[in-house]
Amino acid sequence: MSPTTFSVSFQQVLDRITPHLPPYLRKIEPVHGRVCFEFAPFTGLEKEPTTPKSYYDDPRLDYVAESQDAAEYRIRTIARDVLGDLYEQAAREWKCAAYVAALRQVVRDAPDRWRAYEREAKALEAAYAYLRTPEAGREWPAAISRLVDAQDAALAAAAAFDSRAIDIADVHYKHLYADLSQDQALAKAGYPEAKDWHVGDGFGGYFCDGLTEKVTGLIEQQDAHLAKVGRLSGTTH
Repeated sequence: MSPTTFSVSFQQVLDRITPHLPPYLRKIEPVHGRVCFEFAPFTGLEKEPTTPKSYYDDPRLDYVAESQDAAEYRIRTIARDVLGDLYEQAAREWKCAAYVAALRQVVRDAPDRWRAYEREAKALEAAYAYLRTPEAGREWPAAISRLVDAQDAALAAAAAFDSRAIDIADVHYKHLYADLSQDQALAKAGYPEAKDWHVGDGFGGYFCDGLTEKVTGLIEQQDAHLAKVGRLSGTTH
């Protein structure tokens, strides 16, 4: 049998890699020409899975030239590939679990703060819309005063949410390469409603495009519009 047609049974490979299999491995089996793995669920609080030192110290997995021993070359090559795939998949699953675990630690009362912001945002929208009604013209100073109060309340609620969002954004950045989107990770952490949150971007304490910035921009637009209306109408009410 030539080296190109030499075959290796799964049991031969399993015998070589068994001393280096992790305790969290639940199942390992060949499926349609590849080896599949099943792991116990990771919490994300464990150490990241890595190839154990025993693998590097195992003489039965040392490199051997194909010209020297075709059978050993084939077994060792496949065994190393299988172990490499195993720990790579384990690391990917762990990274997702670590992402979710980190989010659970920082989200805290963000849902309540977001709901508080939504209430203030609706109040601001209503206060601004009211200014377009005939009734507002008959009590313009009071209507403007209520708008200013609503702007201040919305801005304060946005700032309160941002104080949580900055940590959430930092976690998103630290786990940028996990196999989960931000919405998926938050949903797995128990917050499916977070898909509607305005979190912003952040890393290492730097934060931008947060909710406060968004609300500030909205208030500036409202103020500019009111100023233009007053200027064009020649009225200050």
